Amino acid sequence: MKKVFTVLLAFTIAIGFSFSSVNVEAASPKVVTYKNCTELNKVYKGGVARSASIKNVGGETKYKPFVSQAIYDANKKSDRDKDLIACEK
Repeated sequence: MKKVFTVLLAFTIAIGFSFSSVNVEAASPKVVTYKNCTELNKVYKGGVARSASIKNVGGETKYKPFVSQAIYDANKKSDRDKDLIACEK
């Protein structure tokens, strides 16, 4: 009985991990390089920050930036003030 329970538990855990990894991949945003800040701000109103700990040094903003290292890196050229937030608004 213990052996059957152990096998079922291992199978359940394996299935759980396989579904959770699919959800993580589906939840990550698609990395797109935008032509300019106008195009980027249509999708991300507050711009894109490289990490959540970044503080804006460019002045007061109206919207909170979306946090994504991959999207920021793809659009680094749009970060004119080099504060690690591209196209803050």
